[in-house]
Amino acid sequence: MFLRSLIAAVVVPLALPVVAFAQTAPAQTAPTAAQPAAAAKFSLDTAIQDLYADKDAKAVMDKHLPGLTALPQYEMIKAISLRQLQPYSDGKLTDAMLASVDADLAKIK
Repeated sequence: MFLRSLIAAVVVPLALPVVAFAQTAPAQTAPTAAQPAAAAKFSLDTAIQDLYADKDAKAVMDKHLPGLTALPQYEMIKAISLRQLQPYSDGKLTDAMLASVDADLAKIK
């Protein structure tokens, strides 16, 4: 099962000392013709717990990664993003899978 494989791939690396991920907000600029007027509300860089806090984003997560919040390791991974989780998934979170999640998240306004 996908989630059991993901657990095994995520637990060991996350059991190591946690390194804080410094994140800075990008500078706000005026929209241009090449830049959309409104950015998507959620992305692969949004913390997992924030995705589950929104009903529409939660529906996307449940569609693509059902049962993620039921994992015993959820408390360890909830503060990071799917993009940050991917390298620790042992290939279980594929680029194609994340692209599908990102496309559905981008539809949420």
